[in-house]
Amino acid sequence: MHEIVFLLTTLVGIGLLGYLITIITPQLFSSIGVLMMLVGLAEGIPTGFWYHVVLRRTLIERGNLPPKWWIHPTRHHSQLTPEEHRRIRLWFVLGGIGYAIAVTGGLAAIIGLLIQRL
Repeated sequence: MHEIVFLLTTLVGIGLLGYLITIITPQLFSSIGVLMMLVGLAEGIPTGFWYHVVLRRTLIERGNLPPKWWIHPTRHHSQLTPEEHRRIRLWFVLGGIGYAIAVTGGLAAIIGLLIQRL
């Protein structure tokens, strides 16, 4: 059942994308992409920063803050208790959503600019 819903959603999305391409000009597509990128950065940078602050505080409370922990912070999630994980989860998810919106907007802006150029 889930596969059918996923397939139908994908087909509707592809059809909608095909329709939107006939309506949206490359300039508008680029502008929407830049706006999405800015919104994603405005949301993702503060929440991602706060995620790192909360994770650092949690690791310091536990007494095991490894050097360069910020390079791969998710590897330290397994060391957290469920309560500690609950404290960082919201900021982790919000930072990830902001990152995904920023990357999607950046790609949309690049695609719009390439279409303009061609």
